[in-house]
Amino acid sequence: MSSNPESSVSVPEKIPADLHKLAVALNGMPEKYSAQLAPLVDAVIESTKRRRRILTLVQDALGQLRLDMKYLMFDLEATRRERDDYRLKLEEHEN
Repeated sequence: MSSNPESSVSVPEKIPADLHKLAVALNGMPEKYSAQLAPLVDAVIESTKRRRRILTLVQDALGQLRLDMKYLMFDLEATRRERDDYRLKLEEHEN
């Protein structure tokens, strides 16, 4: 991997353990091999982080959608009850 302190491997808790092990093994390899493989491993790590961020965003959006649906169902039921109450009152006044 690169000797850059901001390397994607510097935060192992955000990547799967097997990718972290791969990055550590890559750091132990001779420079000529690690220089060839480091960009590939970095790309896989960044892709994994991006997928995790997207998954989190989708899960949050689904949670918000579920909550919104509950509010809408509550509002619909309240509107139906109000409608039925007004119908009863209208029928009582007509009789």
